[in-house]
Amino acid sequence: MTDADPDTRTLVLLRHAKAEQGSDAADDAERPLSARGTADAAAAGAWLARHGLLPDVVICSTARRTRQTWHGVAMGMTGSPPEGGPTGPRPTVRYEPGAYDAHPEELLALVRTVDPTARTALLIAHNPGISLLSALLDPEGAADEGLRTAELAVHRGPLGWTELGRSGAPVTARHTARD
Repeated sequence: MTDADPDTRTLVLLRHAKAEQGSDAADDAERPLSARGTADAAAAGAWLARHGLLPDVVICSTARRTRQTWHGVAMGMTGSPPEGGPTGPRPTVRYEPGAYDAHPEELLALVRTVDPTARTALLIAHNPGISLLSALLDPEGAADEGLRTAELAVHRGPLGWTELGRSGAPVTARHTARD
């Protein structure tokens, strides 16, 4: 699934894995992953590694469930903690408070700040923003129900990060651990 064209950029969107139910809205950002969510995050990372989609940059919401999702993905990609491992170098990881409860345009603004030399970026965020961003990037390829927990949507296109916008990166693959 890797692309040899140096002008192609790959943006992988990942909705965080399944989290425990919170008791109230004040605790929402601190909800941890459920056991299923932990397993699904590792499975997502293994799928990324199998398909040569190791990110150069990771943008992750600061919510506990997204940070735990990234940790699980990293474990699945490398078979070790997110400090790097046998499948590739350690990506640059940016924990972004603005990715929590963000609108698609706000998520796109974060993506547009990715280093121009990076070929693959992974964005881990929340619904509805992450699903709406996928639909913005590829209105024809958007799933009607949006991204499910731990679902990956792989968008590819020739545009640089700063030029990325509406209809700028079609979905070339989707995956969820429950497929």
